[in-house]
Amino acid sequence: MLRLICSLILLYTLFACTPKVAEVTSDTSPEIKAVYEGNCASFSDITPAQKDEAETAYVLYKDFIRAKEWDQAYSYWQTAMKLAPRSNGKIQYQFEDGLRIYKHFHDNETDPAKKEEWASKAMELYEQRVECFGDEDYLAGRKAFDMFYNYRDYYSDQEIYDLFKQSIDGQGDSTGYFVVNPFTKVLVENIFEERITMEEGKEYANKLLKVIEYGNANCEEKKNCDAWKIINDYSPARLEALEGYEAFYDCDYYINKYYQEFLNNPEDCEVIVGLYVKLRYGGCAETMDEFTKVAEARKALCMKEQEPEVTSARPLKQAFDFYNNGQFKEAVEKFKEYVDGSEDAEKRAKYNLLIAKLYYRDLKNYGQARKFALEAAKDRDNWGDPYMLIGKLYAS
Repeated sequence: MLRLICSLILLYTLFACTPKVAEVTSDTSPEIKAVYEGNCASFSDITPAQKDEAETAYVLYKDFIRAKEWDQAYSYWQTAMKLAPRSNGKIQYQFEDGLRIYKHFHDNETDPAKKEEWASKAMELYEQRVECFGDEDYLAGRKAFDMFYNYRDYYSDQEIYDLFKQSIDGQGDSTGYFVVNPFTKVLVENIFEERITMEEGKEYANKLLKVIEYGNANCEEKKNCDAWKIINDYSPARLEALEGYEAFYDCDYYINKYYQEFLNNPEDCEVIVGLYVKLRYGGCAETMDEFTKVAEARKALCMKEQEPEVTSARPLKQAFDFYNNGQFKEAVEKFKEYVDGSEDAEKRAKYNLLIAKLYYRDLKNYGQARKFALEAAKDRDNWGDPYMLIGKLYAS
């Protein structure tokens, strides 16, 4: 109450020559000067008396928000927005404040129909802000973000996806950080569920990677840089799941991401074979230096004469042939066929873990990787390797 009294005294001092302002209610319907046509009047578009009323409403609704007196805040905010939604033509915080007010009433409403009405009002406010200030592509991202995190029950994934697309198409590499994580989730799900074409998926996955690279390289304020760090912990790993699709990413992507791992582990066949296939998936020229070194290591270290158990069991031999050629999906099916027909617990454990690793490292199917790691653990007591892999899955 003391804050309100102080605010009123200040207003009286500033506007001593103006008429006293009556209490504002949500039913106020002030008349805008006939010379202005549109839904975005500013202080300069209305009469002096209306300007005084609008300025008063702007000040008071902010005070009521700070005091968390939401009914009063909403009443004065409505008046400010009816009279002069563009304020002085520069500030835009009134739209952010409106979203806060709508979210408060949405979150505290118990009637489902009324909750949806508050969500609809919030979305309409984005449209008005575009009309008043432009910046449509940026606000498309903000709107999609709000739909995704606050009003998911009322809007389809396709609506959200289309708004995120608009935002990144319009803003390019400088797209806001708040778009990246939710768009990544929706995009990857759309690809897995085949709701969009593979070409479209590739286009937007690569756009997201460029946004992430640009954002990390150009962030300045600590708050923004911290946000990009959070993004780095989620989005690239989620997009990594798409490496299981041949030709999804280009050669440079795989060289930049995985070649150093090969240099650090030049005799590890899991690393060598995995990278060899990725370079092929990325369309790398076989004559390029990196491809040549990986191919030579694969031939020298990873294609030795197979063990008797491999050559004597047809599904297992086929599985390794597929594996060495980078046909991981086919390899998994043959390894499963071998495991299903084997009564040797040690061998089932060994090859179930290999299946789990293929799902984790190459096919990027973390659910299946966990399933087969647990199957491997069942057949061999006190074996830590499956649980180490599961730990990596949770980290991913």
